[in-house]
Amino acid sequence: MDGFSSCFKSRGMLLFLVCFLCFLEINEAKPKTPRGVAIPFVFDSKAVCEPPCQHAGICIRNNTCFCFKGYEGDHCQYVNCYPKCKNGGECLRPGKCRCPKGTGGKYCHEVTCDGGCWNGGECIHMNGIVKCLCTSSWTGSKCQDAICPQGCRNGGSCVAPGICSCPEGWIGGACHIGTFSSKDFMSFTYTI
Repeated sequence: MDGFSSCFKSRGMLLFLVCFLCFLEINEAKPKTPRGVAIPFVFDSKAVCEPPCQHAGICIRNNTCFCFKGYEGDHCQYVNCYPKCKNGGECLRPGKCRCPKGTGGKYCHEVTCDGGCWNGGECIHMNGIVKCLCTSSWTGSKCQDAICPQGCRNGGSCVAPGICSCPEGWIGGACHIGTFSSKDFMSFTYTI
């Protein structure tokens, strides 16, 4: 108790409350939930704020508003979401975001592509556009088209990364090798 009484005597009545709160904080068993910080301020019951405090803010001194959690600005005019709205979302009120198309969740942190992304593609939101980001072997709006870097010739089509489906008579990684029988070759050479 000695620390408390010396604080009271040396600082006077004005700081009594602050000293008492410090004494309780030091000597009291710590609660399991965090405590707020006590900040002394002068409250003027005759104070006038022009323009008036918004969002239930309290005018504590002339043109000085005390804003509640989730609001900020000189007159508590700005809403503040924490965590911030993601992917271009707009904060409507504390804890409530308006999400752009293709995003969702409480803070617009979830991105969804219409129809999903295939073959390991990831749905992303970039520059206001929701789209699939494909792995290096796939392309298309949903990552549905395989890429054959060697190309598929002679009417072949790319069916999987680096794999061509060749039409009859052609083989090889790019459908570039003909498989003509000698009979086909003979009829081909004599046809004019």
